[in-house]
Amino acid sequence: MDALAKAGCNIIFQEKASGVKTYRPDLEKMLSQLWKGDMLCIYKLDGSGRTATRQALKNLLELVAGFESRGVGLKSLTDSIDTTTPQGRLVLNIFGSPASSIAQQRDLIRERIKAGLEVVRGRKDGRKRGLSSEAQKKAMLAEVYYKDGKLGVDKIVKSVGVSKMTFDKHLHLR
Repeated sequence: MDALAKAGCNIIFQEKASGVKTYRPDLEKMLSQLWKGDMLCIYKLDGSGRTATRQALKNLLELVAGFESRGVGLKSLTDSIDTTTPQGRLVLNIFGSPASSIAQQRDLIRERIKAGLEVVRGRKDGRKRGLSSEAQKKAMLAEVYYKDGKLGVDKIVKSVGVSKMTFDKHLHLR
């Protein structure tokens, strides 16, 4: 607030609502008071675009395009952006590029997850129940040792090379 006052801003708005929300009353009030030739000063751009989503970037760029069409400039005090200059517009577009890239990467990840889930859900049988033939052979050998009663379970499974879980499953299936 101090930096904006020091920059010579006559009217200062402070939005309390989240930038993710579509309706922001203070933003609407501020937009209604902007006229051709006005310069909108903000302290830092990241407050407007920090969510790094395609929608947030789109909203920000639409806002700036709307300012340009109305003859209103945008100046960020800490980011050295002034959309009334070619350099400022370039810097704004460069800032927007990483956010767009992040949003695209998120979209790709979502598509891959969705495709993977469709593949998994498309399987009728899923994972086969029971033990593999090799595990069954080992478990049967372990069962012989177990019924003999001379060795404990830990030594049996270790010597046969089968896990306790596999051995336990085998005993419960019998």
